[in-house]
Amino acid sequence: MIKSVLPLSLIIALRFLGLFLVLPVISVYAINLEGATTTLVGIVVGGYALTQMLFQVPFGIISDKLGRKGTIIMGLILFAIGSVVCAISTDIYTLMLGRFLQGAGAIGAVVTAMISDLVKEEQRPKAMATMGMFIGISFAVSMLAGPTIGSALGVESLFYITMALALGSIFVLLKMVPNPPSITHTYNGKTKLSSVLLNANLVKMNITNFLQKGLMTFAFMIIPMVLLRSYEWQMSDLWQVYLPAMIFGFLAMAPAAIIAEKKGKFKEILVIGIALFGISYLVIGLSGSSLVFIIGVVLFFIGFNMHEPIMQSLATKFAKVHQRGLVLGIFNSFGYLGTFLGGLLGGMFFENASLTAIVIAIAIVCVAWAILIITMPNPTKKRFVYLSMDEYNLDKKDNLEHEGIDEWYLNNTERIIAIKYSDEKIDEESIKALLK
Repeated sequence: MIKSVLPLSLIIALRFLGLFLVLPVISVYAINLEGATTTLVGIVVGGYALTQMLFQVPFGIISDKLGRKGTIIMGLILFAIGSVVCAISTDIYTLMLGRFLQGAGAIGAVVTAMISDLVKEEQRPKAMATMGMFIGISFAVSMLAGPTIGSALGVESLFYITMALALGSIFVLLKMVPNPPSITHTYNGKTKLSSVLLNANLVKMNITNFLQKGLMTFAFMIIPMVLLRSYEWQMSDLWQVYLPAMIFGFLAMAPAAIIAEKKGKFKEILVIGIALFGISYLVIGLSGSSLVFIIGVVLFFIGFNMHEPIMQSLATKFAKVHQRGLVLGIFNSFGYLGTFLGGLLGGMFFENASLTAIVIAIAIVCVAWAILIITMPNPTKKRFVYLSMDEYNLDKKDNLEHEGIDEWYLNNTERIIAIKYSDEKIDEESIKALLK
């Protein structure tokens, strides 16, 4: 598992590092460009997410049909081109175009689906948690590196770094990532889009990703602007708020992932993170000093980093094997829609509404969000059996349509029949007997 998951986790982490590096400083950088308004700055902050949202599902479907690696390379090249456009931009509209191009390389769901392809079912939660951990680390590193490098070398340098990270990711993909196995999905009929869109648990996860990413972008919209405008900080001082946020957020990741994955307490971790979101925004909006403001920021990133390692893993637990690309494409589309609207609405409200009213509204949304998650069950654990296609009779595969068997598929590369089942309804020996 390690040889497959670590390179792919590195690719997604490098890509997210490229996106995250500019987030702590892009709003104060963009506001000084020709033609800038706070609304346009908000679009720039979350603009990459609009094209991410539009291309997540197509990229996921293309990868399911034509292959993962080629789709990932295409996305990374688009991201690199967008980074160069951002770096050379001198007005707000060129910067916006570059951000849209960055987002057009929508490979998040494809990388996640490829990890699912390469890793056995029972190891998938650990693999997804590893990827989430890498994303969290890249997020934490960017909190410190972005403001530090941006103030020393200019924000333009951050975009050139993101271009180099994208090209480096292609090298990692080609040299270190094995090809996924050939899978035959053994289901009656084709996947219905409605079965994914109307799945209650997936709907709740999509809403969660939407709100989490929206609040993150809104935070990055307002944090540097409030510190520079209200507390008269300089860009070079921003590390003083992002460093403690990075440290405490990083420390929160591992315990959250362990409790969720090992103890099966996904729902509880999500609710704690949501509570921290609501409290943090109230502290940020009602603070009367920079110290209290920093405490609010730290609380927000603790909550965010508690969520990040488990979100993708939890979404895949509610998906069938043949739905991974589609399910994760929709899941990530909701997240990127939240990212875009968080930046857009952040820019509009920051210009026209009081911060106090905004944070109170966000706290109310968090209460409703927590209630929604409380109604979602923690996913039940399933058992798995892998049988050799050379030893068992595939002519009797119809016998696997048993109420105790959740799903099954054929790994043609390794010649394995992979069967996921509930041991409360059927045992391994009975499954083997079905194919004898």
